[in-house]
Amino acid sequence: MMRSRQFVELLVLAAIVGLVASLAAWCFLELVHATKVAVYTDLPKALGYDSAPQWWSLPVLAIAGLVIAIAIERLPGRGGHVPAEGLNPSPTRPIDLPGVLLAAIASIGLGTVLGPEAPLIALGGGLGFLAIGLLRGDAPPQLSSLVAACGTFAALSFLFGSPVIAAVLLIEVSGLGGSQLRLLLVPGLLASGIGSLVSVGMGSWTGVETADISIPLVQLPSFARPDFVDFLWTVPLAAAIALVTFVIFRLARATVRVVSPRRFVALPLAGLVVAGLAIAFSEATDKGFEKVLFSGQDALSPLIADASTWSLSALALLIAFKGLAYAVSLGSFRGGPAFPAMFLGAAAGLMAAQLPGFELAPAVAVGIGAAVVSVLRLPLSALVLATVLCSQAGLGITPLVIVGVVVAYLTTLALAGPDTAEPAEA
Repeated sequence: MMRSRQFVELLVLAAIVGLVASLAAWCFLELVHATKVAVYTDLPKALGYDSAPQWWSLPVLAIAGLVIAIAIERLPGRGGHVPAEGLNPSPTRPIDLPGVLLAAIASIGLGTVLGPEAPLIALGGGLGFLAIGLLRGDAPPQLSSLVAACGTFAALSFLFGSPVIAAVLLIEVSGLGGSQLRLLLVPGLLASGIGSLVSVGMGSWTGVETADISIPLVQLPSFARPDFVDFLWTVPLAAAIALVTFVIFRLARATVRVVSPRRFVALPLAGLVVAGLAIAFSEATDKGFEKVLFSGQDALSPLIADASTWSLSALALLIAFKGLAYAVSLGSFRGGPAFPAMFLGAAAGLMAAQLPGFELAPAVAVGIGAAVVSVLRLPLSALVLATVLCSQAGLGITPLVIVGVVVAYLTTLALAGPDTAEPAEA
């Protein structure tokens, strides 16, 4: 198959789909960012406020809940998969994309605690299905799924700015192996490379600033090598993060059962709960309410850069309030689960960095890796993501991240028991 002319044609198609999916990912992320800026910055200023007042997120998130309820109940695709179930690698039908994107923009752009990775998986896969359907209506299901996967590779590669992270994540979440893996890997990596190229070149080609929609490397001090004390603190930190994540997802699945029967009432109320948690955190700490809202993608680097301004009690309250808002969002709205977990893991790492002998760089890197694997249960993806995002600290963090990911993964499996998935209504 890989020596045939058909495979060369497949590579050309993968490149085209990768380019289209990357541009679509850019448009989606720009629209989400523009929505956030328009609602939380431009509109308050237009109404005479210097910045969004404390109560601002209450009506915004109530409206977001109503829009998401409409997307779930009235449009095909039910707004996408429930984020409390983790990531769903199944390709999305093109007819489902409008509802999925509407729910995602309302969720992510208006302040719920969810990330963009799940909608981008749906977007890339749906565009891949659309492309193969337009070019070859009689394509076998295996070919359609392969081209859809290429679109997903490209969309995630644009988000992360790295084809390696996108490839590892999708290969691990799809569970492919053997000849199937080899067949997917070449066109998938080609599409990922194009996605990364578009991500890198978008600013220079168009003059459009992409910093607001990209994931910057975490600025951490250099860390040469770990010692015994670092390993000693890594184990309980990773286990604690896994335990907190387990509790959050238990609350999220309970929320699914509460909101599913009556979404037009329950989702606006869930939005008010998330906004109320953000306001309560701001009142308790004198930090901005936006620290609790949103995915944490934009706030991750500032959180670490301003680590000296955060007390232990403020960090604990941040984890508590954002963790509760995260649980409500996972069970109510639509988006991805990984980015808020990364933010919470980094916050836990900042707390752990106050322990004697545990430096900031390894503590944050371990926190991010442990949080990602606790949410996604993909150890290799968690390792690659944490080490790449924290790569400026140097290779000395890698052994600790490996230990932290393994400990958090095993702790998560032990807490979940033999029944690792609870059914949740779509």
